[in-house]
Amino acid sequence: VDLTGFYELAASDERLAELSRRFFGLRPPRFASAFEALVNAVACQQLSLDVGIHLLDRLAEVYGPKVALRGASPGFPGPEDLAEAEPTDLRRLGFSQAKARTVIEIARRTVSGALDLDTLAHADVSQVIAALVLLSGIGRWSAEYVALRGLGHLGVLPGDDVGARNNLRRHFELAEPAGYDDVAALTKSWWPYGGVVYFHLLLDGLARAGHLDVAADQHGAARTSPLQRGAGE
Repeated sequence: VDLTGFYELAASDERLAELSRRFFGLRPPRFASAFEALVNAVACQQLSLDVGIHLLDRLAEVYGPKVALRGASPGFPGPEDLAEAEPTDLRRLGFSQAKARTVIEIARRTVSGALDLDTLAHADVSQVIAALVLLSGIGRWSAEYVALRGLGHLGVLPGDDVGARNNLRRHFELAEPAGYDDVAALTKSWWPYGGVVYFHLLLDGLARAGHLDVAADQHGAARTSPLQRGAGE
């Protein structure tokens, strides 16, 4: 991804410039598939990041492909791996009944062809979000999360993301009671790089929590140690 435009944008905003310098060279992360992004979004809905990661780890352990290598972690399950599961199976892993039904329904519809997530890769972001919110259990936050993390729409900053709002308050003086529309108004001038700002704010939050060892090198770019397990999501 060519982020030249983002760095040019950041240079015109002192607060954004500071973030871009600290994490210079960031490569926007993206899940391997829209399906994986959707399941991640469902698992993390209305939960802390740590709890969501634990749910996903258990899901991969039971349903994900295994590698015959000592110490290797299982891969993430595909829709065919989850289509035969029942909600009670996922309930035993810690998923709520509603989340279990949503994950299995998405898997089954994907396998049957009723849901073609690949076509969304070529749709514009408004079409992506409109299509995803029609799925049971998928709201605006999940749809925007998938658009950014699963389909690479870097203009999307999930406006309902509580962590993002807290970071926007810290760095950009977003008002305390600000809602979705306020976030959209603040980030309008960052188009089409709102999602890139989101990732920079995420890294800043991880650094503040001690998950990153950030130090400026002689060129002013940030050096980061590997993220602690699970901290990258």
